[in-house]
Amino acid sequence: MSEAQQSSTVDVAVIGAGAMGATVALHLARGGMTAALIDRGDVCREASGVNAGTLTLHMTRAALIPYAMRGRQLWIDAPEWLGSDVGARSAPGLSLAFTPAEHDMLEKRAAARSAMGAPIRLVTPAEARQIEPGLNAGVIAAAYCELDGHVTAYLTGRAYRQALLAAGVTVMEHSPVDAIHRHGAGFDILVGGRRQIRAKRLVLAGGVWLETMLAWIGLRVPVKCLVNQLIVTERMRPVMRSVVGIANGLLSLKQFENGSVLIGGGWQGIGDPQRGGVEANPDNLVGNVRLARHAIPALAETRILRIWLGLESETADAMPMIGALPGIDDAYVIGCVHSGYTSAPYMGLLLAERILGREPEMPLFDPARLILPDPVGQPDITNPLEKTA
Repeated sequence: MSEAQQSSTVDVAVIGAGAMGATVALHLARGGMTAALIDRGDVCREASGVNAGTLTLHMTRAALIPYAMRGRQLWIDAPEWLGSDVGARSAPGLSLAFTPAEHDMLEKRAAARSAMGAPIRLVTPAEARQIEPGLNAGVIAAAYCELDGHVTAYLTGRAYRQALLAAGVTVMEHSPVDAIHRHGAGFDILVGGRRQIRAKRLVLAGGVWLETMLAWIGLRVPVKCLVNQLIVTERMRPVMRSVVGIANGLLSLKQFENGSVLIGGGWQGIGDPQRGGVEANPDNLVGNVRLARHAIPALAETRILRIWLGLESETADAMPMIGALPGIDDAYVIGCVHSGYTSAPYMGLLLAERILGREPEMPLFDPARLILPDPVGQPDITNPLEKTA
């Protein structure tokens, strides 16, 4: 990076280059702002690059269904607005019930999500097996959604990077932020102990790292970290053509075009925001695979090829925080959306609209409700704060 770039002033600095942060930076640049996107790693290579890539309305909170439906469509239309195919494919989704309790759960969830516009309906076991012939014969009911699907998450980083550079965004990868200073009405973002970027506006978009990032500017917001295990199998013959889950939320299954099957469902591994994903939990791996084979018995024909961990964030009320930060002019936050990958590009678009001075199509999610009282006084960002992200 040149000296000129090191001392440049931009309209907005976005810290955190996951799908939400990258989307915000992209739309702000296309809206006429000069933008810098800063991350300690590569674009979309942390949580946004290693998740299951599931596009789901079944497991999205009912209040977020309208956001998820628009986000899903943006992923499907990625070649049009992002400029590249990220492997987004539309597929029907089935959520299964094997017990009366799971049946009751399906009914309640389907009713709540249908009321918010999701095309989800209950189907009989026979209908479910017509949609997915490889299902276990023990299924007693299923919820069907024609608007599920999946994205190949590891393809998104390259697509976003190309689009960001084409839009004129200063992409600063492998640039861990040391501190943030208030400078007049703007911000100085320090990287490596020297001023790197002076920005008129600041956006924090760090997922599970938002608790640490918000502390840089004196705000206390607890963020829960989930360490999800993911499993991919060897390639095998076609055994499924839908996205399959279970009512209790402990399974998600999809088969890609190359024949491999991705198994998820939120079974937990070992790790935290500071160390990332450390190691898998063997008992949870066994449980996850057994459940997958129970749902689709043909999976017994294949073997596990690879296991990895991905971090997922959640706020105290399991709802997003997206909007202006109280008490700090021109500072914003975006993140912590439950099942957020589906809605990520739409959430990013909404915040960009807000920053550009336009009225977002849907309401944002005021972060003020989540901020804990500061025991030492008002937020202070006049001095650099040590960070770990």
